[in-house]
Amino acid sequence: MKSNDSALYQFDAQIRERFGLFCGVDEAGRGPLCGPVCCAAVILDPEDPIEGINDSKKLTEKRRETLFEQITSRAVAYQVVFVSPQEIDEKNILWATMDGMARAVRELDPQPAYALIDGNRCPPGLGVPAQAVVKGDASSASIAAASILAKVSRDRYMMELDRRYPQYGLAKHKGYPTRLHYERIAQYGIQPFYRRSFLKKQGYWHEK
Repeated sequence: MKSNDSALYQFDAQIRERFGLFCGVDEAGRGPLCGPVCCAAVILDPEDPIEGINDSKKLTEKRRETLFEQITSRAVAYQVVFVSPQEIDEKNILWATMDGMARAVRELDPQPAYALIDGNRCPPGLGVPAQAVVKGDASSASIAAASILAKVSRDRYMMELDRRYPQYGLAKHKGYPTRLHYERIAQYGIQPFYRRSFLKKQGYWHEK
């Protein structure tokens, strides 16, 4: 196993020694103007380490896809939750993401005894004790695995949306606020998959 893999798994081994069965939790898609936030929770099998797991942002798209298949077939358990644009608008992006993370953990089977959360806060309603880990996807193999599942799941969703709405160029920017994306919004208007709360400030959405 490569040295970086070893460091991530060593971090997890220390957590497992203290708390037993635990999961890593991460999200993808907090920043885009449209589409869901994807939240993932993963319990890795310490007896079956997956080589190459890392922060999803440090991996190529092809490598993420390969690891996605390995994680979903070899993990003890995993869950991916899609949080809709409507829920984001209702709760705001922070609390919608927190709720999505909590749902992902609660839906794991078996249930973990502990959760590692990427970031600087733990969601309420997890149902288990938890620890926030800043830059956790670069520290913990379990959080990194969750980051891969969340990122690939969201990218696949956005690619499907691109096939249905090719005029927005979603395959290129995945919904993030790029110049091209703003130009396409100005040209073609808003669809139901947009986050209204993200677009009000730019003047693209006006409440009736």
